[in-house]
Amino acid sequence: MAFRLKIVPDVTNYNFFRWQSLTFGISAVAVTISVVLLLTMGLNFGIDFRGGTTIRTESPTAFEVSDYRTALSDLDLGEVSITEVFDPSFGENRHVAQVRIGATEDTQAMTPEQIASVEAALKTVDPEIRFAAVESVGPKVSGELIRTAIYAVVAASAGILLYIWLRFEWQFAVGGVAAIVHDVVVTMGIFSLLQLRFDLSTIAALLTILGYSINDTVVVFDRLRENLIKFKSMPLIDVMNLSVNETLSRTVMTAVTTALALTALLVLGGDVIRGFVFAMLWGVLIGAYSTMYVAKNIVLWLGVKRDWSKPDPDALPDQFTTQP
Repeated sequence: MAFRLKIVPDVTNYNFFRWQSLTFGISAVAVTISVVLLLTMGLNFGIDFRGGTTIRTESPTAFEVSDYRTALSDLDLGEVSITEVFDPSFGENRHVAQVRIGATEDTQAMTPEQIASVEAALKTVDPEIRFAAVESVGPKVSGELIRTAIYAVVAASAGILLYIWLRFEWQFAVGGVAAIVHDVVVTMGIFSLLQLRFDLSTIAALLTILGYSINDTVVVFDRLRENLIKFKSMPLIDVMNLSVNETLSRTVMTAVTTALALTALLVLGGDVIRGFVFAMLWGVLIGAYSTMYVAKNIVLWLGVKRDWSKPDPDALPDQFTTQP
């Protein structure tokens, strides 16, 4: 007999609305605190948004990123990001790295003297290293990147809103978008509170969180729509509880397996991808929470039409508990 790991029983009957006011209140407070943190503490923008200098190095011998980072640690350069560049076209004797040095309060770009000192420091580790290219990113380009990142998140949210509106009803669309806005704002609040580096990879993580969270929400909404047709006389709140319980195993298993992979990357992946992985891991956890405690609460509050064979009156005072 095959062994099956079960985190959640096949049949559950949890009352997810038992603490409805508390969970919704916690979410509202979390979003409010996150907005306050963003307005007061701001974000710790990385080189992509703050500007700086990018140096492309080449060497005929293999190198360790940690050795490069150690060599530059004594130069007091501020934020330094070093990544090894891989390309199938590179030969065995071509090893490329990208060194990004963030702008300081005094200067937006490094001076020739500072670049020379960086080259001298790296040559103590690898005497054959050479600088193939040196580029500077000014504040104007950084500002454009920030605006583009905002446009990307807003456009993704608008597209999701339109998709759910067409697939379900407008109440589901509002609930789904409220959930993903909740996830993104609280994630950015965590980054502001901990002053974690916020760069383009974090924006990529936020966009991935949007997709992951709305995918989780759509699964619950799809089951809810089926149950609304199947149980026409069951109170709306009970249909919602039933739908979340029926999809609970899928929600938990997806979140746990994804979190396990991301935890391994967070521990073993190194500093380069740590911000991206942390945002993804936090997004997976809060995405599962918002699916169960934010999206469906919004839909319950707005109400949905139960019988499409009858006209929808302007007022349905018992819509939340009885069939019209």
